[in-house]
Amino acid sequence: MTLTQLEAFVLVARLGSVKAASRTLGVTEPAVSGALAALRQHLGDRLIRRTPDGMELTSGGRRLLPIATQMVSLATEARSLVRRVASTDRLRVVAPGTVAEYVAGPLLTAFTTRHPAIDTTLGVATASEMPALLTERMADVALGPRLAGFAGKPMLRYRLVVVAGPRHRLARQDRVSQAAVTRQNWLVDASGADPASEVGLLLATLRIPEARVRVFPSLDAVWNAAADGEGVAPGIAHLVARDVVRGRLAVLPVEGTPLDLMWHATSLGASRRSPLVGKLERFLETPDAVQAILHADGSVPVSRFKPPVYVTLWS
Repeated sequence: MTLTQLEAFVLVARLGSVKAASRTLGVTEPAVSGALAALRQHLGDRLIRRTPDGMELTSGGRRLLPIATQMVSLATEARSLVRRVASTDRLRVVAPGTVAEYVAGPLLTAFTTRHPAIDTTLGVATASEMPALLTERMADVALGPRLAGFAGKPMLRYRLVVVAGPRHRLARQDRVSQAAVTRQNWLVDASGADPASEVGLLLATLRIPEARVRVFPSLDAVWNAAADGEGVAPGIAHLVARDVVRGRLAVLPVEGTPLDLMWHATSLGASRRSPLVGKLERFLETPDAVQAILHADGSVPVSRFKPPVYVTLWS
């Protein structure tokens, strides 16, 4: 029985599928399935079985889960403590794609400019996956929507609007009903496929049929397609402001929008989290942090460029 096997079991149990666990770990599905199979053979129990409603823990699996979770957490904490002594301090940040693309990069660049001894890593995950990453200590802090059951600090209030190309017929109306937008093609990034994200909740609130939703690899691709007249799209008001001023996009006056929302910095409780989280939270209260978020364009200096990655214990 290895930590790799226990980690695979914990993530499949928490996230509900091998696919979600493999995406979180940044490894292949067969690798996760193989680790889980080896653990089943070692313990002589199926641990998890498929049902029509999804994954379900066996009696043995239910008994193993809290113990395995504690073992994985302790291993992560031990590695973190050793690395803290052996090298620069490291803050592991995770965020949904939109926040990682437009907010977290510039924010962390400004943070490490003020604290050059701190090394930061940025991982990308869905809002549904972030609680497991924090619980299993694969991330120190999550930037994005408020996560229930964790300590959260408000980071920035923002507005979610609906945008389209300036020639779209809805852009010429003074008021757009919710019924009207259900008949439009909706263009979203990966967050639109996550029911726990703000975009996912907006689509559910507006009752947008799944057949009307098209997923693009990034927000830039979404807004470019919207500007070309391919449909309507959710937009973060301060991020689309430049395109609105230039006339590439128009904000649609859809009933129930704009939505006033808040991004948070979420972590474990004060007694369990990394001390570096407190430094990041204090930095969030400074004008430098606000400016980095509000004026972000998704770019960072070349000397500080690091592609977003999953940070895991997999070995």
